[in-house]
Amino acid sequence: MEARRARFRDERSGRGASARKPEWLRVRIAETPGLVETRAQMREHRLHTVCEEAACPNRGECWASRHATVMILGDVCTRACAFCNVKTGRPGAVDAAEPERLARAVAALGLRHVVITSVDRDDLADGGAAHFVACIDAVRRRSPHMTVEVLTPDFRHKDGAIDAVAAARPDVYNHNLETVPRLYGVVRPGARYRDSLALLARVKQVAPGVFTKSGLMVGLGEREDEVLAVLDDLRAAGVDFVTIGQYMQPTLRHMAVARWVEPAEFERYREAAHARGFLVAAASPLTRSSYHADADFERLRAAREEQLAIG
Repeated sequence: MEARRARFRDERSGRGASARKPEWLRVRIAETPGLVETRAQMREHRLHTVCEEAACPNRGECWASRHATVMILGDVCTRACAFCNVKTGRPGAVDAAEPERLARAVAALGLRHVVITSVDRDDLADGGAAHFVACIDAVRRRSPHMTVEVLTPDFRHKDGAIDAVAAARPDVYNHNLETVPRLYGVVRPGARYRDSLALLARVKQVAPGVFTKSGLMVGLGEREDEVLAVLDDLRAAGVDFVTIGQYMQPTLRHMAVARWVEPAEFERYREAAHARGFLVAAASPLTRSSYHADADFERLRAAREEQLAIG
């Protein structure tokens, strides 16, 4: 444990990969009409987005297409993961009016597919599960043809929380593993790798027809064989869709990048995921959990239909 802490101190001090991003990670965020409209809707309805809170490099492209990942339950997290730019502290009260505001905003944007995520709310008895359900229900009442994807925390030690959200039958249930088991003590100190795998397996038990999805960051100090082992674990849990992208340090206070992963390595991961039977695999330096989520959902549906047709 002391070795891990020493390594984390080194990484926080900036000893790691070159701070200069390679060319394939350079993204310019342009003020397009779609970006302006998406931002305006989020402000008007007093909603947070993980796009802004986590400083996502793809937000210009996504917002230009009027796609945003809405972050419910406030903008203050009860955990302090080494990679995450979301504020840590004591969250405020749950806003009971938020589900309806969310439903109005995504309807106004004319979305086909919405992604709903949240901060960790370890302070709540159910971790915020009932609020996720209320948001799913509100979106479906107002926009019955819109598909819904949730990206939830692990609901650790919250009995019945996973079942409640799964039983609401989002079209996609996403929960990110984020990294390999060896790095959990540094990267996700408040989480447990096996608990996250068990969550994904449990969703399939409660709601067998719901697509499950998970994501990893690379460039944190993992080895390639460790990433492949995580892919094996995810398939064993029945996960349909995996995303793999480059970790980028949001501020100097966060864990430093250990290395910039070459595009060819991402292609190897994508091929390895398909070889293991994932319906869809997205792996590239700029891949993020909700990047192109609407198009990827259509790919998921098409892949399942093809799979069923083959028998």
